[in-house]
Amino acid sequence: MSEVIRIGNCSGFYGDRLDAAKEMVQGGEIDVLSGDYLAELTMAILHNQRESRGAQFGYVGTFLKQVKEVAAECFQKNIKIVSNAGGLNPKGMAEEIEKILKEIGVESKVAYIDGDDLVGDIERLQNEGAPFLNTDKGVPLSESGNKVVTANTYFGGWAIKEALDQGADIVVCPRVTDAAVVIGPAAWKFNWARDDYDALAGALTAGHIIECGAQCCGGNYAFFEEVPSYRDVGYPIAEIEADGSFTIFKHPGTGGLISVGTITAQLLYEIATPEYYNPDVIAHFDAMKLEQVGEDRVRVSGCKGSSPPPTHKVCINTLGPCKQSMEALLTGLDIEKKAEVYLDTIFHNLGGREQFQDVDVQLIRSDQENPTSNEVAHAALRVTVTTDEPKKVGRLFQAKITELGLANIPGNTSRGAAGYNGTPVLVYWPALLHSRHVSEHVHFNGHTTEVLPTQRLGLVDVQADFRVVSIGSSPAGELTQIEMGRLFGTRSGDKGGCANCGVWAKTDEAYCYLRDYLTVEQLKAIAGDLAGYQIERYEFPNMRAINFYIHDILGDGVSSSHRIDRQAKSMGEYLRAKLIKVPASLVNQS
Repeated sequence: MSEVIRIGNCSGFYGDRLDAAKEMVQGGEIDVLSGDYLAELTMAILHNQRESRGAQFGYVGTFLKQVKEVAAECFQKNIKIVSNAGGLNPKGMAEEIEKILKEIGVESKVAYIDGDDLVGDIERLQNEGAPFLNTDKGVPLSESGNKVVTANTYFGGWAIKEALDQGADIVVCPRVTDAAVVIGPAAWKFNWARDDYDALAGALTAGHIIECGAQCCGGNYAFFEEVPSYRDVGYPIAEIEADGSFTIFKHPGTGGLISVGTITAQLLYEIATPEYYNPDVIAHFDAMKLEQVGEDRVRVSGCKGSSPPPTHKVCINTLGPCKQSMEALLTGLDIEKKAEVYLDTIFHNLGGREQFQDVDVQLIRSDQENPTSNEVAHAALRVTVTTDEPKKVGRLFQAKITELGLANIPGNTSRGAAGYNGTPVLVYWPALLHSRHVSEHVHFNGHTTEVLPTQRLGLVDVQADFRVVSIGSSPAGELTQIEMGRLFGTRSGDKGGCANCGVWAKTDEAYCYLRDYLTVEQLKAIAGDLAGYQIERYEFPNMRAINFYIHDILGDGVSSSHRIDRQAKSMGEYLRAKLIKVPASLVNQS
């Protein structure tokens, strides 16, 4: 056993580059090939797949293609494969993998994990006192009025460790946390105890960094001009040490960039507080130290961990109401008056607004004054209606709008559907379940092993003890106006119905100004469309960063949000385009 374990991630989402698995295995030395395929939206996609194709589906089918390509070489090189591609049906995926291995003559042993599926237990758990409060809204599941179609507990890494301890070569996981596919192999390698919290926090941090694949290798990076090439961007490898410290790198000869900046950006992705919660440990993101230790190599040390929370997160998807969208293009002069006339006419023709539970109207002013082409003279009028009565939407809804094509505003035209087609949507319902109800099951070699979460082992509660880095005072001097993005990087993303946006600086001086200047009130002042939302703000001086957590901006989550950018991926770049005033001395540094 060497002193490190190298875990490479070949996937950040369902739909990521298929060749990445083969390139990761063939591009250099790794010990574990991991893949993260699941998000809240993915669970909804897999549910729809299972409904349309049959109960034997519900897993990420593309992963089977990757296994077929790399299984033989992984077996020869003793590379373990750990993935959450099992989705809603890990048993079915494990059986398909075993068929592939038999077909290609590879003797790898397959284990799968289950126990996360709570659909059949929801009513019993509610009767036992589990309200499944929506963590964003504080409402119990019983008041949702919707049918539960999926409900999955987020598992940690200990069942993965158990499977590897028993000799599995391939571990198929269900809805484990994104970082669990890193925590489990690291705990297996170093035989960590359940209360090795600092080491576990390091593995959790490494898992969070590499879980989105190429995104920590320059993908979606604010300072994209620093990236030498976006051709064939490499995928990340976490080289983890026994104490949980680790180095992130990528195979030589691949595109992209690994820098303190790209790692900072990913650390700020889809988080809230500096305490990053996981069922195995709480990692303190304001404790760690980041260092550039070589070309495309960043080392992270000083990770601190506390005992895990007493609850597990549960991803619930419910069958919600019907939604339908349409989008009209308004062109030229008097855009707002045209929108008013258009809306009055179509809703009169549909039978009135009041028949719908909700009508969401967005007038997107992308039109330009004195336009230089027809295309830049358009504003988009996006309308989404919500109803429990399917007959009020669908083809009739579209027909009632279409028939006004020659009897409405000048230049009346559209550009197709804008998101929903009149069918019921899946509504995401994030909740917590007390860990006493949680049990994981490892299936391997015809035997089933129960693995209890740490919370059920009666361990002494441990809280990390560390001092947060202190950085000096804000620079003074004459102020000048500049786009925020010329000085500061951002990374934004979705957290159920909420969103986060992390902002970071490159120097201590710039951070001190950012820290003192960009309050919640100032954020709302420069981005007026955020003014109506509850926003929390957190500081990460060790990364020269702050993070904003914006409540309810995505409604009921990705699958039912009315925003154009339902995952808040572009929010950060929107903020970077805003004009702000900063000391002239900072501009000279940029």
